[in-house]
Amino acid sequence: MAEEGVGALLRGKLPDAVLTVEPFDGTLGRVTFAPSHALEVFRAVRDDLGFAHLSFVGGIDWVAEREVVYLLWSDERKAYLLLSTRLDAKDAHVESATPLWPSANWHEREAWEMVDITFDHHPDLRHLLMPDGYAFHPLLRSFKLHEPEELEVKTRRV
Repeated sequence: MAEEGVGALLRGKLPDAVLTVEPFDGTLGRVTFAPSHALEVFRAVRDDLGFAHLSFVGGIDWVAEREVVYLLWSDERKAYLLLSTRLDAKDAHVESATPLWPSANWHEREAWEMVDITFDHHPDLRHLLMPDGYAFHPLLRSFKLHEPEELEVKTRRV
């Protein structure tokens, strides 16, 4: 199925959700969707198109916007599909994909921690790589390296 087919199926089912469909080498295409329709898009892609495996969720800081990218695999099609959505940097949040694809759990935690994207209704949105209490997001373009004495990091005792 070419990217036009994926776009036609998604646009037919969710005309207000799909913003763009474009070719992306090595995949069935890249589908950009409206963040307010995230769960609808996730369900349609999983249930109607057969993309049962979520391989990756990542975040990109474009300064004024944040982008969330999802890479999905279909065993029946033997192909990848890219989904993406853009969020306002001042209020970067989108619904969690974890209820539909449990593999999103750690990926979303990392995107929250590194790029400050909040995944609504995530079952356990807490630090994954940085210590508890770490208030910075190291992959933001606005992140400045600090001298150690300028940082106040709360540590936990195990």
